[in-house]
Amino acid sequence: MLKISERDLDQELVLRAQNGDQRAFELLVVKYQRRIARLLSRMIRDQAEIEDVSQEAFIKAYRALPTFRGESAFYTWLYRIAINTAKNYLSTLGRRPMLATEYEDEDGDTVDASSLVPDFHTPETELSNKQIVSTVNEAVNALPEELREAITLREMDGMSYDEIAAAMDCPIGTVRSRIFRAREAIANRLRPLLKEVGKDKRW
Repeated sequence: MLKISERDLDQELVLRAQNGDQRAFELLVVKYQRRIARLLSRMIRDQAEIEDVSQEAFIKAYRALPTFRGESAFYTWLYRIAINTAKNYLSTLGRRPMLATEYEDEDGDTVDASSLVPDFHTPETELSNKQIVSTVNEAVNALPEELREAITLREMDGMSYDEIAAAMDCPIGTVRSRIFRAREAIANRLRPLLKEVGKDKRW
């Protein structure tokens, strides 16, 4: 039996919605509203604001639906709308996007920001979880916006380089460069802590 991919399923729902089937778009909202809310929670702290911005993003997506041609996955297209909506919202308030220290993965499990730490398997494993989260959080918040967005998409959303390139509207080589630079910056922030922990160790 031929299995329909998620992208094909989304495309079918989009086509129905474009032809006036409002229920089809409602199904897309139900499918992605939790994921979009998690995405926005990295930029906005307040839950009520997250809900408002999420709703606005879906309204914008619905209005822009006639322009969707399927060159990218529907979620990638929706992601860009949600990010731009959040940026515009924060800009009107004169606020900078924040990075939350905890997120939910696709299974609903809580993941902390230390998942951004490169997997060295060296003395940093002895650091307290709070230290790691705090240091990584500071490092990511200090990144230029394009680096912060790229590393977040890769490490938190688990998106492929191709998907990130589509979402950020840039070449895949640029994505690789941004992620590499972001990881280097995070590692540089962690290095003093690792030296402090490891200076009295023999290994």
